[in-house]
Amino acid sequence: MRNATPLQPRSRQSRRSLAEIQRWRARRAAWFSQLDAACGFQALFDHIPAVFFFAKDREGHLMFASKGLLGRYQMRDDSEFIGRTDFDLNPGSMAQAYVDDDAKLLRGRAPAIERMELWWDRQGMPDWYLVTKLPLRDRRGRVQGIMGILRRADEHDRRLPVFQTVSRAVEIIRRDFARPITIGEVAGICGESLRQLQRRFLIAFGIGPQEFLIKTRVLAAARLLDESDLTAAEVATRCGFVDASSFTQQFKQRTGTTPARYGKRRTPTDPGPSAGREPRG
Repeated sequence: MRNATPLQPRSRQSRRSLAEIQRWRARRAAWFSQLDAACGFQALFDHIPAVFFFAKDREGHLMFASKGLLGRYQMRDDSEFIGRTDFDLNPGSMAQAYVDDDAKLLRGRAPAIERMELWWDRQGMPDWYLVTKLPLRDRRGRVQGIMGILRRADEHDRRLPVFQTVSRAVEIIRRDFARPITIGEVAGICGESLRQLQRRFLIAFGIGPQEFLIKTRVLAAARLLDESDLTAAEVATRCGFVDASSFTQQFKQRTGTTPARYGKRRTPTDPGPSAGREPRG
C-alpha cells in the first residue's frame, strides 16, 4: 500500500500592498451593502444541526432566529418571534442572566461572552448549553445589538475539567429531578462528601448543587406550564417539589411570578407590555 500524500493548500504570494487590501475591503463593503439583510448569512444556521442562532437589537428585541431555535419555542415562523424579549420567552431567572450578559457587550465591557447556560433539549429536559455572544456594530463601530449561538455541550466538551468535576452529579439530577432526591443522596452516589460536591459545583457553574436542582425543577415546570393543561399542583408533583406551596415559593423566587400567573400568560400573538423592556446591567 502506498503512503498517502497529505493535501496541502496551494502556495501563494503574500500581499504586501496596503492599497490592494484596502481596495478589496472597499469592494467587499459595496458588495455587502447590496445584499438583502432579511436573507443574509444568518440563514446558514438553518442548515447546521444542533446549533441555534439569534440576533437582538440594542433594546433586547429579537430580530433574527434560526429555524432550530424557532422550533424549540414551538413557533412556526419569525412572525411569532420578532420583537419579543428574553423575558417573553424564558423563566425570569434565565432571562435576567441573558440580559445581564447583553448589557456587558452593549456597554463595551466585554469583547465577547462565552458561558454555560441551563436550557432544554429537544425532549424538553433541562440541559447545559454553551453560549457564545458577540456585539453587532454599525459602520461607525457603535454597538447596535447582540448576536449569538447556542449548542449543546458534546462529548468532547463534557470531557473538559469543568464538566468532569460534576458531570456525574449533573446527569443524576437531570435524570431524577422529578423524584424526591436529595443532594446528600447525589453526593453519596458520586462517592463524594456534601462539602466536596458543593465546592465542585461552585467552581464549575457558580451555583451550588441544591440551586442547580431547584433551577432544573423550575425550568421543567415552566415548560409544562407552557405546553400542557396541568394544574400548578400537578406540575409541582411531576417536577419533584414537596408540595404546591413550596413549588410556588421556589418558582416565584426564580421567575418573578407565580405558577398560576405564568400559566395564564398572554398568547404568542400578543407581544404584551414587556416587549419594550430594556436590558438591565
